[in-house]
Amino acid sequence: MSFVAAFGKLNVDLLYSGMPRIPNEGEEIYCKDFKVCLGGGFPATMINCSRLGVTAKIGTFLGDDMFSQFAKEQLSATGTEYVAFESNGYPLNVTSAIITSTDRTFVSYGNKENYSDEMLEKIYNALKGAKIVGMQERILPVYKELKKDGAILVLDTGYSEDMSFEKIKDMIELADYYTPNIDETEKITGTRDYKEALKFLHEYFEKPVVKLGRDGCSGFDGDYFIVPEIKEFKCVDATGAGDAFLSGFMYGLYNDLDFRQCILAGNITGGKCVTGIGCLTEYVNEKELEVYLKEYQRLIR
Repeated sequence: MSFVAAFGKLNVDLLYSGMPRIPNEGEEIYCKDFKVCLGGGFPATMINCSRLGVTAKIGTFLGDDMFSQFAKEQLSATGTEYVAFESNGYPLNVTSAIITSTDRTFVSYGNKENYSDEMLEKIYNALKGAKIVGMQERILPVYKELKKDGAILVLDTGYSEDMSFEKIKDMIELADYYTPNIDETEKITGTRDYKEALKFLHEYFEKPVVKLGRDGCSGFDGDYFIVPEIKEFKCVDATGAGDAFLSGFMYGLYNDLDFRQCILAGNITGGKCVTGIGCLTEYVNEKELEVYLKEYQRLIR
């Protein structure tokens, strides 16, 4: 078990920044800056793991279209291994993001895939042998088999208005770690009090985590603690912060770091990410992370 792995659709982001405001219907506004880059989700987490010196593999859908070709080039450039499956529709999610000085607005396209027993077997074979596996919804049978193989499962869910504990109960009961933010936590536990939320999650996880946004990240390992955000990292664009946090957290687990060190590593990688526009523009490598871990050890309380 010498790598980390995940399965997820690739996202390609078209980023329009330097916008004075969002255009009205029928109106055209020119932006100051534009870039095309890979977006968030588990592919972004795996790329950041690769940048940290961890062998990372992503199972995903790719085709012959121009965005798939772009994605293949980006994955190869970062040294991220990938296994490409054929899609039953357009293989990637594509997002146009308008970034103003106050917020972000998105328009996205992506189809839902059908996961036959044959496809689930292919996904399992792609991820088999990983020490750490990132979990998402819809392919629970694959994770059950990987858990039997000895993989450490790390659950990361996206926020939705209708999310609830009941809807992801099976995933929570299977996972070894879960990294919800405070909004997701409120939907699942019914409270924004991080200690009460950690107490609830401790029924399912030995060491629960709740991300607190600008207040850092909380955890419980027998005692409640908070690892504050890294103040030197000034937020320019929060896109991908959670995915970047997860890469640092997985790096810590992969290297058998102390639980609090795993969270600190996540705060560092997540904090560095938001200093640039786009999910993968700003990052730290392994040597830089090691320096930051020593420097900011004092923050853990």
